[in-house]
Amino acid sequence: MLKQLSAQDAQFLYTQTANNLTHIMGVYIYDPSTAPGGFVRFKDIIRHVESRVDTSPLFKRRLHRLPFDMDHPYWVEDEHFDIEAHMSHARLPEPGDWRQFCIAVARYFSKPMDMNRPLWDIYIIEGLDRIPGIPKGSFAMLHRVHHAAVDGASGAHAFIAMSDIDAHGTPAIAEPPPSEDLGRAPSSAETLTRAWSASMQSPVKFVNALLKVSPAIVASARKSMAEGGMTAGVPETRFNAPVGPHKMFDATTVALTDVAEIRKKVPGATVNDVVLTTVGGALRKYLAKHKELPKESLVAVAPINLRGKDKGAGKASTPGNQVSAMSVPIRTDIADPLDRLAAVRDYTVEAKEAKAGVSARIMTDLSQHIPGATMAAVARILTSERFAVRGTNLFISNVPGAQVPLYLAGAQLVQQHGMAPLANNMGLFIATPSYNGRIAFSIIGERAIMPDIAFFRTCIDESFADLMAAEPKPEKPAPKPKAATAKPKPAPKPKAAAKPAAKSGTKSPAKPARKPVAKGNATRKTPKK
Repeated sequence: MLKQLSAQDAQFLYTQTANNLTHIMGVYIYDPSTAPGGFVRFKDIIRHVESRVDTSPLFKRRLHRLPFDMDHPYWVEDEHFDIEAHMSHARLPEPGDWRQFCIAVARYFSKPMDMNRPLWDIYIIEGLDRIPGIPKGSFAMLHRVHHAAVDGASGAHAFIAMSDIDAHGTPAIAEPPPSEDLGRAPSSAETLTRAWSASMQSPVKFVNALLKVSPAIVASARKSMAEGGMTAGVPETRFNAPVGPHKMFDATTVALTDVAEIRKKVPGATVNDVVLTTVGGALRKYLAKHKELPKESLVAVAPINLRGKDKGAGKASTPGNQVSAMSVPIRTDIADPLDRLAAVRDYTVEAKEAKAGVSARIMTDLSQHIPGATMAAVARILTSERFAVRGTNLFISNVPGAQVPLYLAGAQLVQQHGMAPLANNMGLFIATPSYNGRIAFSIIGERAIMPDIAFFRTCIDESFADLMAAEPKPEKPAPKPKAATAKPKPAPKPKAAAKPAAKSGTKSPAKPARKPVAKGNATRKTPKK
Protein backbone atom coordinates (compact mmCIF):
# COMPACT_ATOMS: atom_id res chain seq x y z
CA MET A 1 0.00 0.00 0.00
CA LEU A 2 1.45 3.35 -1.05
CA LYS A 3 2.12 5.80 1.77
CA GLN A 4 2.52 9.49 1.02
CA LEU A 5 4.35 12.03 3.16
CA SER A 6 2.14 14.46 5.01
CA ALA A 7 2.42 18.16 4.21
CA GLN A 8 4.22 18.78 7.49
CA ASP A 9 6.77 16.03 6.75
CA ALA A 10 7.28 17.19 3.16
CA GLN A 11 8.00 20.78 4.15
CA PHE A 12 11.33 19.65 5.66
CA LEU A 13 12.33 18.47 2.18
CA TYR A 14 11.18 21.64 0.45
CA THR A 15 12.92 23.96 2.92
CA GLN A 16 16.30 22.21 2.78
CA THR A 17 19.13 24.22 1.22
CA ALA A 18 22.89 23.82 0.97
CA ASN A 19 23.32 26.04 4.03
CA ASN A 20 20.27 24.77 5.96
CA LEU A 21 20.17 20.98 6.03
CA THR A 22 17.00 19.73 7.70
CA HIS A 23 18.14 16.57 9.46
CA ILE A 24 18.37 16.01 13.22
CA MET A 25 21.03 14.07 15.10
CA GLY A 26 21.34 12.30 18.42
CA VAL A 27 24.74 12.25 20.12
CA TYR A 28 25.14 9.26 22.46
CA ILE A 29 28.27 8.45 24.51
CA TYR A 30 28.74 4.85 25.74
CA ASP A 31 30.96 3.18 28.32
CA PRO A 32 31.93 -0.29 26.96
CA SER A 33 33.29 -1.52 30.29
CA THR A 34 29.82 -2.93 31.07
CA ALA A 35 29.82 -5.13 27.96
CA PRO A 36 30.94 -8.77 28.03
CA GLY A 37 34.73 -8.71 27.93
CA GLY A 38 34.79 -4.98 28.71
CA PHE A 39 34.92 -3.76 25.11
CA VAL A 40 32.69 -3.35 22.05
CA ARG A 41 33.89 -3.69 18.45
CA PHE A 42 32.44 -1.82 15.49
CA LYS A 43 31.10 -5.05 14.01
CA ASP A 44 29.28 -5.70 17.33
CA ILE A 45 27.48 -2.38 16.92
CA ILE A 46 26.55 -3.20 13.30
CA ARG A 47 25.19 -6.58 14.37
CA HIS A 48 23.16 -4.98 17.18
CA VAL A 49 21.61 -2.27 14.97
CA GLU A 50 20.81 -4.85 12.28
CA SER A 51 18.87 -6.88 14.84
CA ARG A 52 16.62 -3.86 15.52
CA VAL A 53 15.83 -2.56 12.02
CA ASP A 54 12.34 -4.06 12.24
CA THR A 55 11.46 -1.96 15.31
CA SER A 56 10.68 1.13 13.23
CA PRO A 57 9.51 1.63 9.63
CA LEU A 58 12.06 4.39 9.02
CA PHE A 59 15.02 1.98 8.80
CA LYS A 60 14.17 0.35 5.47
CA ARG A 61 12.02 2.86 3.59
CA ARG A 62 13.29 5.48 1.18
CA LEU A 63 11.79 8.47 -0.59
CA HIS A 64 10.20 8.37 -4.02
CA ARG A 65 10.18 12.03 -5.03
CA LEU A 66 8.09 13.24 -7.97
CA PRO A 67 9.44 15.35 -10.85
CA PHE A 68 9.14 19.09 -10.17
CA ASP A 69 7.58 18.19 -6.78
CA MET A 70 4.18 18.12 -8.47
CA ASP A 71 2.89 16.26 -5.40
CA HIS A 72 4.27 15.23 -2.01
CA PRO A 73 6.75 12.30 -2.13
CA TYR A 74 5.94 8.68 -1.25
CA TRP A 75 7.63 6.19 1.04
CA VAL A 76 8.70 2.99 -0.72
CA GLU A 77 10.66 -0.07 0.35
CA ASP A 78 14.39 0.18 -0.34
CA GLU A 79 15.06 -2.81 -2.56
CA HIS A 80 18.83 -2.36 -2.14
CA PHE A 81 18.94 -1.94 1.63
CA ASP A 82 22.39 -2.61 3.10
CA ILE A 83 23.02 -1.96 6.80
CA GLU A 84 26.73 -1.28 6.27
CA ALA A 85 25.94 1.50 3.79
CA HIS A 86 24.41 3.41 6.70
CA MET A 87 27.20 2.92 9.25
CA SER A 88 30.79 4.20 9.44
CA HIS A 89 33.36 4.90 12.13
CA ALA A 90 36.47 6.96 12.91
CA ARG A 91 38.78 7.87 15.78
CA LEU A 92 39.34 11.28 17.32
CA PRO A 93 42.62 12.96 16.38
CA GLU A 94 45.00 13.97 19.13
CA PRO A 95 44.59 15.22 21.76
CA GLY A 96 41.15 13.57 21.73
CA ASP A 97 39.64 16.04 24.19
CA TRP A 98 36.18 17.62 24.44
CA ARG A 99 37.02 20.36 21.92
CA GLN A 100 38.13 17.79 19.32
CA PHE A 101 34.96 15.81 19.95
CA CYS A 102 32.72 18.88 19.45
CA ILE A 103 34.53 19.70 16.19
CA ALA A 104 34.03 16.14 14.89
CA VAL A 105 30.33 16.19 15.85
CA ALA A 106 29.75 19.55 14.16
CA ARG A 107 31.51 18.50 10.95
CA TYR A 108 29.48 15.33 10.61
CA PHE A 109 26.24 17.20 11.31
CA SER A 110 27.11 19.77 8.62
CA LYS A 111 27.36 17.15 5.85
CA PRO A 112 24.31 16.42 3.65
CA MET A 113 22.66 13.01 3.86
CA ASP A 114 22.28 10.58 0.97
CA MET A 115 18.66 11.24 -0.04
CA ASN A 116 18.53 8.16 -2.30
CA ARG A 117 18.69 5.72 0.62
CA PRO A 118 16.62 5.39 3.81
CA LEU A 119 16.98 8.73 5.59
CA TRP A 120 19.21 7.71 8.50
CA ASP A 121 22.85 6.89 9.18
CA ILE A 122 25.19 6.17 12.12
CA TYR A 123 28.73 7.39 12.72
CA ILE A 124 30.81 5.82 15.52
CA ILE A 125 33.61 7.92 17.06
CA GLU A 126 36.26 6.22 19.19
CA GLY A 127 39.14 7.62 21.24
CA LEU A 128 37.21 9.62 23.86
CA ASP A 129 39.92 9.15 26.47
CA ARG A 130 40.66 12.70 27.59
CA ILE A 131 37.20 14.09 28.21
CA PRO A 132 36.41 14.95 31.85
CA GLY A 133 33.51 12.93 33.22
CA ILE A 134 33.65 10.36 30.40
CA PRO A 135 35.11 6.90 31.21
CA LYS A 136 38.25 5.99 29.28
CA GLY A 137 37.64 3.73 26.31
CA SER A 138 34.20 5.22 25.66
CA PHE A 139 32.79 5.67 22.16
CA ALA A 140 30.11 7.94 20.72
CA MET A 141 27.29 7.12 18.33
CA LEU A 142 26.06 9.94 16.11
CA HIS A 143 22.64 8.95 14.79
CA ARG A 144 21.28 11.18 12.01
CA VAL A 145 17.69 11.05 10.76
CA HIS A 146 16.10 13.43 8.30
CA HIS A 147 13.40 15.65 9.80
CA ALA A 148 11.02 14.59 7.00
CA ALA A 149 11.02 11.11 8.55
CA VAL A 150 10.69 11.92 12.26
CA ASP A 151 10.12 14.67 14.80
CA GLY A 152 11.77 14.84 18.21
CA ALA A 153 9.31 12.48 19.92
CA SER A 154 9.22 9.78 17.23
CA GLY A 155 12.99 10.06 16.78
CA ALA A 156 13.49 9.47 20.50
CA HIS A 157 11.23 6.42 20.25
CA ALA A 158 13.26 5.04 17.35
CA PHE A 159 16.40 5.36 19.46
CA ILE A 160 14.74 3.63 22.42
CA ALA A 161 13.78 0.79 20.08
CA MET A 162 17.48 0.26 19.35
CA SER A 163 18.38 0.26 23.04
CA ASP A 164 18.44 -2.39 25.78
CA ILE A 165 17.53 -2.08 29.45
CA ASP A 166 20.52 -4.13 30.61
CA ALA A 167 23.94 -5.27 29.43
CA HIS A 168 22.54 -8.70 28.54
CA GLY A 169 20.60 -7.47 25.51
CA THR A 170 17.03 -7.23 26.85
CA PRO A 171 15.21 -4.90 24.40
CA ALA A 172 13.80 -1.69 25.87
CA ILE A 173 10.67 -2.18 23.74
CA ALA A 174 9.47 -5.76 23.92
CA GLU A 175 6.90 -5.66 21.09
CA PRO A 176 7.84 -4.03 17.78
CA PRO A 177 5.12 -2.06 15.96
CA PRO A 178 3.12 -3.75 13.18
CA SER A 179 5.12 -3.92 9.95
CA GLU A 180 3.92 -1.84 7.03
CA ASP A 181 3.87 -3.11 3.44
CA LEU A 182 4.96 -0.13 1.37
CA GLY A 183 5.20 -1.99 -1.91
CA ARG A 184 6.94 -0.85 -5.07
CA ALA A 185 7.41 2.69 -6.27
CA PRO A 186 4.41 4.04 -8.23
CA SER A 187 4.61 4.04 -12.01
CA SER A 188 4.83 7.29 -13.97
CA ALA A 189 1.20 7.02 -15.08
CA GLU A 190 0.01 6.31 -11.55
CA THR A 191 2.08 9.18 -10.21
CA LEU A 192 0.65 11.66 -12.72
CA THR A 193 -2.90 10.51 -12.03
CA ARG A 194 -2.51 10.87 -8.27
CA ALA A 195 -0.79 14.24 -8.59
CA TRP A 196 -3.49 15.59 -10.94
CA SER A 197 -6.25 14.38 -8.64
CA ALA A 198 -4.60 15.93 -5.59
CA SER A 199 -4.11 19.25 -7.39
CA MET A 200 -7.73 19.37 -8.50
CA GLN A 201 -9.02 18.57 -5.01
CA SER A 202 -6.62 20.86 -3.17
CA PRO A 203 -8.45 24.17 -3.78
CA VAL A 204 -11.75 22.68 -2.58
CA LYS A 205 -10.15 21.06 0.47
CA PHE A 206 -8.23 24.23 1.23
CA VAL A 207 -11.38 26.36 1.22
CA ASN A 208 -13.24 23.83 3.38
CA ALA A 209 -10.37 23.74 5.87
CA LEU A 210 -10.20 27.53 5.86
CA LEU A 211 -13.91 27.78 6.68
CA LYS A 212 -13.55 25.28 9.51
CA VAL A 213 -10.69 27.12 11.18
CA SER A 214 -11.78 30.68 10.37
CA PRO A 215 -13.14 31.33 13.91
CA ALA A 216 -9.77 30.26 15.32
CA ILE A 217 -7.97 32.49 12.81
CA VAL A 218 -10.08 35.48 13.85
CA ALA A 219 -9.50 34.77 17.55
CA SER A 220 -5.79 34.37 16.99
CA ALA A 221 -5.62 37.60 14.99
CA ARG A 222 -7.48 39.52 17.70
CA LYS A 223 -5.15 38.12 20.36
CA SER A 224 -2.11 39.06 18.28
CA MET A 225 -3.41 42.61 17.74
CA ALA A 226 -4.21 43.00 21.43
CA GLU A 227 -0.68 41.97 22.36
CA GLY A 228 0.94 44.23 19.80
CA GLY A 229 1.37 41.78 16.96
CA MET A 230 3.29 38.56 16.47
CA THR A 231 6.67 40.22 16.04
CA ALA A 232 6.15 43.11 18.45
CA GLY A 233 8.91 43.42 20.99
CA VAL A 234 11.23 40.92 19.29
CA PRO A 235 14.66 42.58 19.18
CA GLU A 236 17.19 42.23 16.40
CA THR A 237 20.25 40.29 17.58
CA ARG A 238 23.32 38.64 16.07
CA PHE A 239 21.25 35.44 15.78
CA ASN A 240 18.85 37.12 13.34
CA ALA A 241 21.11 36.76 10.31
CA PRO A 242 21.60 34.39 7.37
CA VAL A 243 23.35 31.19 8.42
CA GLY A 244 26.21 29.52 6.60
CA PRO A 245 27.01 25.83 6.09
CA HIS A 246 29.51 25.50 8.97
CA LYS A 247 27.67 24.53 12.14
CA MET A 248 29.14 24.34 15.64
CA PHE A 249 28.37 22.19 18.68
CA ASP A 250 28.97 22.32 22.42
CA ALA A 251 27.09 21.04 25.46
CA THR A 252 26.81 20.86 29.22
CA THR A 253 24.63 18.83 31.57
CA VAL A 254 22.88 19.41 34.91
CA ALA A 255 21.16 17.12 37.42
CA LEU A 256 17.36 16.87 37.31
CA THR A 257 17.39 16.89 41.13
CA ASP A 258 18.91 20.38 40.98
CA VAL A 259 16.23 21.41 38.50
CA ALA A 260 13.62 20.17 40.98
CA GLU A 261 15.20 22.28 43.75
CA ILE A 262 15.00 25.37 41.55
CA ARG A 263 11.36 24.67 40.74
CA LYS A 264 10.47 24.72 44.44
CA LYS A 265 11.72 28.30 44.73
CA VAL A 266 8.97 29.58 42.42
CA PRO A 267 5.61 27.83 43.00
CA GLY A 268 4.08 26.49 39.82
CA ALA A 269 7.31 26.51 37.80
CA THR A 270 7.95 23.52 35.54
CA VAL A 271 11.11 21.82 34.27
CA ASN A 272 10.57 23.56 30.94
CA ASP A 273 10.31 26.93 32.73
CA VAL A 274 13.67 26.31 34.41
CA VAL A 275 15.21 25.40 31.04
CA LEU A 276 13.88 28.57 29.40
CA THR A 277 15.01 30.71 32.34
CA THR A 278 18.50 29.19 32.31
CA VAL A 279 18.91 29.92 28.60
CA GLY A 280 17.53 33.43 29.13
CA GLY A 281 20.11 34.11 31.83
CA ALA A 282 22.91 32.66 29.67
CA LEU A 283 21.99 34.86 26.71
CA ARG A 284 21.81 37.88 29.00
CA LYS A 285 25.39 37.20 30.14
CA TYR A 286 26.63 36.43 26.63
CA LEU A 287 25.14 39.49 24.93
CA ALA A 288 26.09 41.79 27.82
CA LYS A 289 29.72 40.64 27.47
CA HIS A 290 29.60 41.63 23.79
CA LYS A 291 27.73 44.89 24.63
CA GLU A 292 24.76 43.68 22.55
CA LEU A 293 22.08 43.12 25.21
CA PRO A 294 18.79 44.67 23.99
CA LYS A 295 16.28 46.28 26.34
CA GLU A 296 13.52 44.00 25.10
CA SER A 297 13.41 40.31 25.98
CA LEU A 298 14.62 37.78 23.43
CA VAL A 299 11.88 35.45 22.18
CA ALA A 300 12.32 31.70 21.72
CA VAL A 301 10.24 29.23 19.75
CA ALA A 302 9.40 26.06 21.70
CA PRO A 303 7.85 22.98 20.04
CA ILE A 304 4.58 21.43 21.22
CA ASN A 305 4.04 17.69 20.87
CA LEU A 306 0.57 17.18 19.35
CA ARG A 307 0.53 13.45 20.11
CA GLY A 308 -0.82 14.15 23.59
CA LYS A 309 0.07 12.73 26.97
CA ASP A 310 -2.21 9.71 26.54
CA LYS A 311 -0.49 8.50 23.39
CA GLY A 312 -0.07 4.80 23.07
CA ALA A 313 3.02 2.93 22.07
CA GLY A 314 1.73 2.57 18.53
CA LYS A 315 1.30 6.31 18.02
CA ALA A 316 4.66 7.09 19.56
CA SER A 317 6.39 4.63 17.27
CA THR A 318 4.82 6.09 14.13
CA PRO A 319 7.49 8.10 12.30
CA GLY A 320 6.64 11.54 11.03
CA ASN A 321 5.98 14.98 12.43
CA GLN A 322 3.13 15.80 14.79
CA VAL A 323 4.30 19.06 16.30
CA SER A 324 3.25 22.65 16.66
CA ALA A 325 5.10 25.55 18.29
CA MET A 326 4.67 28.58 20.52
CA SER A 327 6.70 31.76 21.05
CA VAL A 328 7.96 32.44 24.58
CA PRO A 329 9.77 35.54 25.91
CA ILE A 330 12.72 34.15 27.91
CA ARG A 331 13.03 37.41 29.88
CA THR A 332 16.59 38.39 29.12
CA ASP A 333 15.46 41.84 30.28
CA ILE A 334 15.25 40.66 33.94
CA ALA A 335 18.47 40.48 35.95
CA ASP A 336 17.25 38.62 39.04
CA PRO A 337 17.20 34.86 38.26
CA LEU A 338 14.10 34.00 40.34
CA ASP A 339 12.20 37.05 39.09
CA ARG A 340 13.03 35.86 35.59
CA LEU A 341 11.77 32.36 36.40
CA ALA A 342 8.53 33.76 37.85
CA ALA A 343 7.98 35.86 34.72
CA VAL A 344 8.57 32.88 32.44
CA ARG A 345 6.22 30.77 34.55
CA ASP A 346 3.49 33.43 34.38
CA TYR A 347 3.72 33.52 30.59
CA THR A 348 3.81 29.78 29.96
CA VAL A 349 0.83 29.19 32.25
CA GLU A 350 -1.25 31.36 29.94
CA ALA A 351 0.46 30.37 26.68
CA LYS A 352 -0.06 26.63 26.48
CA GLU A 353 -0.81 24.87 23.21
CA ALA A 354 -4.52 25.76 23.25
CA LYS A 355 -3.57 29.43 22.94
CA ALA A 356 -0.05 30.21 21.77
CA GLY A 357 0.15 27.10 19.59
CA VAL A 358 -3.10 27.74 17.76
CA SER A 359 -1.54 29.67 14.88
CA ALA A 360 0.98 26.94 14.11
CA ARG A 361 -1.68 24.24 14.26
CA ILE A 362 -3.95 26.22 11.95
CA MET A 363 -1.19 26.57 9.38
CA THR A 364 -0.44 22.84 9.69
CA ASP A 365 -4.09 22.01 9.01
CA LEU A 366 -4.25 24.33 6.03
CA SER A 367 -0.93 23.20 4.55
CA GLN A 368 -2.31 19.66 4.17
CA HIS A 369 -4.41 20.91 1.27
CA ILE A 370 -1.80 22.96 -0.61
CA PRO A 371 -0.50 21.24 -3.78
CA GLY A 372 3.03 19.89 -3.48
CA ALA A 373 4.46 22.03 -6.30
CA THR A 374 2.98 25.21 -4.81
CA MET A 375 4.19 24.35 -1.32
CA ALA A 376 7.70 23.56 -2.59
CA ALA A 377 7.90 26.86 -4.48
CA VAL A 378 6.71 28.85 -1.46
CA ALA A 379 9.15 27.01 0.79
CA ARG A 380 12.07 27.94 -1.45
CA ILE A 381 11.05 31.59 -1.33
CA LEU A 382 10.60 31.59 2.45
CA THR A 383 13.99 29.98 3.04
CA SER A 384 15.82 32.57 0.95
CA GLU A 385 17.75 35.31 2.72
CA ARG A 386 15.13 37.91 1.80
CA PHE A 387 12.30 35.95 3.39
CA ALA A 388 13.84 34.57 6.58
CA VAL A 389 12.20 33.50 9.82
CA ARG A 390 10.70 36.44 11.70
CA GLY A 391 9.25 36.91 15.15
CA THR A 392 11.85 34.89 17.07
CA ASN A 393 15.51 34.90 18.05
CA LEU A 394 16.26 31.24 18.74
CA PHE A 395 14.77 27.76 19.11
CA ILE A 396 14.64 25.80 22.39
CA SER A 397 13.49 22.16 22.32
CA ASN A 398 12.92 20.07 25.45
CA VAL A 399 12.38 16.35 24.74
CA PRO A 400 12.04 14.12 27.85
CA GLY A 401 14.01 10.89 27.62
CA ALA A 402 14.37 7.63 29.52
CA GLN A 403 15.17 8.00 33.22
CA VAL A 404 16.76 4.55 33.53
CA PRO A 405 20.15 3.34 32.20
CA LEU A 406 20.11 2.21 28.56
CA TYR A 407 22.58 -0.04 26.75
CA LEU A 408 23.83 -0.71 23.22
CA ALA A 409 25.61 -3.98 22.50
CA GLY A 410 26.31 -4.25 26.23
CA ALA A 411 27.80 -0.73 26.57
CA GLN A 412 26.01 1.64 28.97
CA LEU A 413 24.83 5.03 27.74
CA VAL A 414 26.43 7.68 29.96
CA GLN A 415 25.56 10.91 28.17
CA GLN A 416 23.03 12.05 25.57
CA HIS A 417 22.79 15.20 23.44
CA GLY A 418 20.75 16.38 20.46
CA MET A 419 21.22 18.55 17.37
CA ALA A 420 18.68 20.14 15.04
CA PRO A 421 18.70 22.42 11.97
CA LEU A 422 19.09 26.17 12.05
CA ALA A 423 17.32 28.62 9.75
CA ASN A 424 17.93 32.02 8.25
CA ASN A 425 17.26 34.65 10.94
CA MET A 426 17.42 31.95 13.65
CA GLY A 427 21.06 31.09 14.12
CA LEU A 428 20.88 29.43 17.54
CA PHE A 429 19.24 26.19 18.63
CA ILE A 430 19.28 24.81 22.18
CA ALA A 431 18.25 21.13 22.46
CA THR A 432 17.65 19.87 26.00
CA PRO A 433 17.10 16.10 26.04
CA SER A 434 17.00 14.41 29.45
CA TYR A 435 18.33 10.98 30.35
CA ASN A 436 18.84 8.98 33.55
CA GLY A 437 18.56 11.86 36.00
CA ARG A 438 20.35 14.53 33.97
CA ILE A 439 19.34 17.09 31.39
CA ALA A 440 21.67 18.31 28.65
CA PHE A 441 21.93 21.79 27.17
CA SER A 442 23.10 21.03 23.63
CA ILE A 443 24.13 24.15 21.70
CA ILE A 444 23.88 24.29 17.91
CA GLY A 445 25.27 27.45 16.38
CA GLU A 446 26.96 28.78 13.28
CA ARG A 447 30.62 29.76 13.10
CA ALA A 448 30.14 33.33 11.88
CA ILE A 449 27.29 34.03 14.32
CA MET A 450 28.74 32.46 17.49
CA PRO A 451 32.47 31.82 17.08
CA ASP A 452 32.95 31.65 20.87
CA ILE A 453 30.48 28.85 21.50
CA ALA A 454 32.55 27.54 24.44
CA PHE A 455 32.03 30.88 26.21
CA PHE A 456 28.27 30.57 25.75
CA ARG A 457 28.44 27.09 27.32
CA THR A 458 30.11 28.72 30.33
CA CYS A 459 27.30 31.28 30.42
CA ILE A 460 24.77 28.42 30.66
CA ASP A 461 26.68 26.90 33.58
CA GLU A 462 26.81 30.27 35.35
CA SER A 463 23.12 31.00 34.72
CA PHE A 464 22.10 27.65 36.21
CA ALA A 465 24.43 28.23 39.17
CA ASP A 466 22.74 31.61 39.75
CA LEU A 467 19.36 29.89 39.97
CA MET A 468 20.75 27.30 42.37
CA ALA A 469 22.28 29.97 44.64
CA ALA A 470 19.30 32.34 44.62
CA GLU A 471 17.32 32.49 47.86
CA PRO A 472 13.52 32.31 47.55
CA LYS A 473 11.91 35.63 48.34
CA PRO A 474 9.26 35.78 51.08
CA GLU A 475 5.74 35.70 49.81
CA LYS A 476 4.18 39.14 49.68
CA PRO A 477 0.86 39.54 51.54
CA ALA A 478 -2.05 38.93 49.24
CA PRO A 479 -3.78 42.11 48.08
CA LYS A 480 -7.31 40.75 48.56
CA PRO A 481 -7.55 41.25 52.36
CA LYS A 482 -6.46 44.90 51.96
CA ALA A 483 -9.10 45.54 49.35
CA ALA A 484 -11.76 43.94 51.51
CA THR A 485 -11.02 46.12 54.58
CA ALA A 486 -10.07 49.34 52.84
CA LYS A 487 -13.54 50.94 52.93
CA PRO A 488 -15.98 49.55 55.50
CA LYS A 489 -19.64 50.38 54.80
CA PRO A 490 -21.29 51.16 58.17
CA ALA A 491 -21.83 54.86 57.34
CA PRO A 492 -24.87 54.64 55.03
CA LYS A 493 -26.67 52.07 57.22
CA PRO A 494 -27.99 54.51 59.92
CA LYS A 495 -29.84 56.61 57.34
CA ALA A 496 -31.39 53.63 55.69
CA ALA A 497 -32.48 52.16 59.03
CA ALA A 498 -33.88 55.43 60.47
CA LYS A 499 -36.32 56.36 57.70
CA PRO A 500 -38.38 53.18 57.60
CA ALA A 501 -38.50 53.10 61.41
CA ALA A 502 -40.09 56.56 61.55
CA LYS A 503 -42.63 55.88 58.85
CA SER A 504 -43.85 52.55 60.13
CA GLY A 505 -44.13 53.60 63.73
CA THR A 506 -43.19 50.12 64.87
CA LYS A 507 -40.86 49.43 67.70
CA SER A 508 -37.52 48.04 66.69
CA PRO A 509 -34.07 47.75 68.19
CA ALA A 510 -32.87 50.55 65.91
CA LYS A 511 -35.53 53.07 66.96
CA PRO A 512 -34.49 53.80 70.57
CA ALA A 513 -30.88 54.17 69.47
CA ARG A 514 -31.84 57.15 67.29
CA LYS A 515 -34.49 58.98 69.38
CA PRO A 516 -33.47 62.47 68.35
CA VAL A 517 -33.95 61.65 64.68
CA ALA A 518 -37.28 59.94 65.30
CA LYS A 519 -38.48 62.83 67.47
CA GLY A 520 -37.68 65.33 64.79
CA ASN A 521 -39.65 63.39 62.21
CA ALA A 522 -42.61 63.09 64.57
CA THR A 523 -42.61 66.83 65.12
CA ARG A 524 -42.94 67.43 61.38
CA LYS A 525 -45.65 64.86 60.85
CA THR A 526 -47.89 65.60 63.88
CA PRO A 527 -49.90 68.90 63.62
CA LYS A 528 -50.21 71.05 66.75
CA LYS A 529 -53.68 71.74 68.12
